[in-house]
Amino acid sequence: MVHKVSKKLLKIKNQVICFPSVAELEDIGNGFARLAGSPAFSKVVGSIDGCHIRVKPPSVDSQCYTNRKLFPSIQLQAVCDHQGKYMDIFTGYPGSVHDSRVLTNSPIYTRRLYPPQGFYILGDGGYPCLSAPITLITPYKEPVLLATAQRFNRHHAKARSIIERSFGSMKTHWRAIFLKALEVKPTFSPDVIACCTILHNICLSNGDIMEPAEEVLRPDDNVDEPHHHLDQQSGEHIRERLAAAVSAPDGPVAALEDHDYY
Repeated sequence: MVHKVSKKLLKIKNQVICFPSVAELEDIGNGFARLAGSPAFSKVVGSIDGCHIRVKPPSVDSQCYTNRKLFPSIQLQAVCDHQGKYMDIFTGYPGSVHDSRVLTNSPIYTRRLYPPQGFYILGDGGYPCLSAPITLITPYKEPVLLATAQRFNRHHAKARSIIERSFGSMKTHWRAIFLKALEVKPTFSPDVIACCTILHNICLSNGDIMEPAEEVLRPDDNVDEPHHHLDQQSGEHIRERLAAAVSAPDGPVAALEDHDYY
């Protein structure tokens, strides 16, 4: 029965989990600007992160599934909008693979599917800061000394953390699946995980919103050095412009703060 229901759900995946239309980008950008507390983030149209789903490892190559926290898992990479609704998912890589390597092997990266030109998505420090092949903006690496960089990181975190809350909400909805090892074979685990993301979006669309429980609202803390590809172009110049915009003296956020500008 589980396999039959999963097949039915997966048939509607592309209807439920999809990228927004051009007309929807402005609303999403305004939503992220509100989350960040700064209009400088009005071109943000997504937040990306990876999530480890606990599984029972297979008898062959079981060590590949052991993540940095020393439990076996399968990775879920997702991009969500300002409301926590998934726009793209990519799941199936074993837990030992770094988030940045999962990204560079996912269709959103290899096919340059999202975001559109002129927009960008946010990611944590486990990803490289990029302008190509996709525009992905990460926070400044700690320790941060400049006040402009510190301020940017604070607003960046406010906007980016929606993906962590989205993961937390999904795990809270289906505690029996996510708060213990999946009771299915690892080869079937990606289907189960994908079905939960589909149901998550359906719940959000119908107003069934569940606040994430405290025990599941913990980021995976990617502190490893991001994996770099030769085709990548740095997005640091974009980050510098955004940081300057966040701290602009005539900006609505900066006007509320009493500080020097650097």
